[in-house]
Amino acid sequence: MPWHRRHLITLEELSLDEIEQVHATAVAFKRTLKRTVKKVPALRGKTIVNLFLEPSTRTRMAFEMAAKRLSADVIGFDAANSSTTKGETLRDTAQNIQALQADMIVLRHSAAGSPLYLSRILNIPVINAGDGAHEHPSQGLLDTFTMKEHLGSLRGRKVVILGDILFSRVARSNIHALTKMGANVTLVGPSTLVPHWFTHLGVKVSHDLKSALADAEVVMLLRIQHERQAAGLFPSLSEYTSMFGLNKTRASWLNPKAIIMHPGPINRGVEIDSELADGARSVILEQVTNGIAVRMAVLYLCAGGQPENVTPVE
Repeated sequence: MPWHRRHLITLEELSLDEIEQVHATAVAFKRTLKRTVKKVPALRGKTIVNLFLEPSTRTRMAFEMAAKRLSADVIGFDAANSSTTKGETLRDTAQNIQALQADMIVLRHSAAGSPLYLSRILNIPVINAGDGAHEHPSQGLLDTFTMKEHLGSLRGRKVVILGDILFSRVARSNIHALTKMGANVTLVGPSTLVPHWFTHLGVKVSHDLKSALADAEVVMLLRIQHERQAAGLFPSLSEYTSMFGLNKTRASWLNPKAIIMHPGPINRGVEIDSELADGARSVILEQVTNGIAVRMAVLYLCAGGQPENVTPVE
């Protein structure tokens, strides 16, 4: 089926076929990243603006790298030295970017719904690079892409997401993608951070770490997002670590071939020990690398490209 979307706002609205289209396109683009010359001319002449109004390292750099690998011109928005510090609204900022003849905006914003808002008032594609605690669709796409590389089909696979689920946009995007792909998803952590109402999304909720990790084939760790919490939802970081931090003993409860994931940034010694983050079962850096290919696919498709036209030279 052809790709029809101009924007990528949420994974909740994507069909399974669309998720698989992005993955298939990313497979083709990943081949180009292994060449001596890693660029393709797919978006030559296009200008992409990275409008990041929240701090970011991996996502911002991966989108910039992806756009350049597609031969697009990239402009990084410096929020600290922009008119937003003078009170300019998001709408005015975005409309000025469009008036400057940009062809696409990649937006990260602290307010949930801001990419959807811009998609309704602009005439150019808008890509959601994370909106508050709502969604982070490109992260969910690269995470599931990485899982498929190691496990093949995700249907029937046990995937555990451990940590601050309540405030995690990464968790929400992964939940939407994984349930559509047929995975059995379990959310685990303190009851204050993993409320029971998440079961309405088609997942299991647990506060018992050992039973949740038993035979899991994937465990994804999430950091505690203090910047989004209005009040402390557990006594202390040390107590969180003592009850829910992933260490060598707890990792032994997993399936022997299980992979360990983390979207970053990692708080070593809190949600995961360094020994595991850097160990043989960790695919954390693979996630970062795959983020380039997946975001190349997203930018290409939303700019009007079609999956069947991606034929990189080996």
